[in-house]
Amino acid sequence: MALFVEKGFAATRLDDVAARAGVSKGTLYLYFDSKEALFRAVIEDSVLPLIDAIEVKVAALKDDPVRLLRELLMEWWERFGSTLLGGTCKLMIAEAGNFPEVAAFFNEAVIGRWSTVLCGVIESGIEQGVFRPGSVETMRQLVFYPLLMQSVWQHSIAGCVAKRPMPENYFDTYFDFIFRGLLVAPEQEIQR
Repeated sequence: MALFVEKGFAATRLDDVAARAGVSKGTLYLYFDSKEALFRAVIEDSVLPLIDAIEVKVAALKDDPVRLLRELLMEWWERFGSTLLGGTCKLMIAEAGNFPEVAAFFNEAVIGRWSTVLCGVIESGIEQGVFRPGSVETMRQLVFYPLLMQSVWQHSIAGCVAKRPMPENYFDTYFDFIFRGLLVAPEQEIQR
């Protein structure tokens, strides 16, 4: 994962992967018939268990969509977006056009499942009368894309400019904006 994020998909050579893993290139080919197969295995091993855990959390907290949405977004950030795994988002943005099969796999296995989870939480909140009615897909994008861009920024431009950390109040402000827009009675919920 580190090499894919650091160098990009195209520039990552299996020789480099083997060297970093401390094995021969031939050993890699015993397990993976291509770089695409290796990438798929890395995603299946490192990212998909996170989504599995998130889906379990959704089932446990479905009756409290505000808490659930807040916890899911924080968990995504802490376990994915702010970590090396978040670099896969930048990687897919950069490499999708050159490796459409890899991007299609990532879209289906990661983005699609995560989007389904978020849409389900938002839809449930609307059905419970907690979130205002509206386009679930539009709301999902507006809720999630600020975190996605923070992750892309950290794994791209942030490495090329003077260190500018996220403001300490980022998440307080982020959730204030989100819930003022989503909630049917935002003032009441925010003061809670």
